[in-house]
Amino acid sequence: MKTALFPGTFDPPTLGHVDIIRRSQTICDKLYVGIAINSTKPDDLFTIEERIAMLKEICKPYPHADVVTFSTLVVEFAKQNKVDYLIRGLRAFSDFEYEARMALANRKLSGIETVFLMADERVGHISSTLIRELGRFKCRLNDFVPSEIEDQIFKKVSKGSS
Repeated sequence: MKTALFPGTFDPPTLGHVDIIRRSQTICDKLYVGIAINSTKPDDLFTIEERIAMLKEICKPYPHADVVTFSTLVVEFAKQNKVDYLIRGLRAFSDFEYEARMALANRKLSGIETVFLMADERVGHISSTLIRELGRFKCRLNDFVPSEIEDQIFKKVSKGSS
């Protein structure tokens, strides 16, 4: 049984994340969708509990996916849970330089390989920054985030904007 970890902050979850979760079904039997808890990042939009609930909702169609949290290095969680490889999504070539450095460091620390999945062209432009900006201008987000959680995300990102 092949096990993978798709780590991220998922603040908020996007259609790009769903694309990676869906496509990972073909390369692993079990996928940890791992929410990284970063206590040094004060600008989180959603609480950890909100992100867990949203990810569990959007992962319902994917029985191979298990939503978890961790506050350690990615590779520490991976080693503790016998993860065979990490999964990372790439939206554009500009993502590759950072992700390649992380993959090399992770392999050096743990021996765990990273598998890169290129984003589907229909969702490759989506980022949490884009979602926050659209929400600030009260634009609906149905083309950017899963429909099951769009209202929740829209309410949060459009709150307090003019």
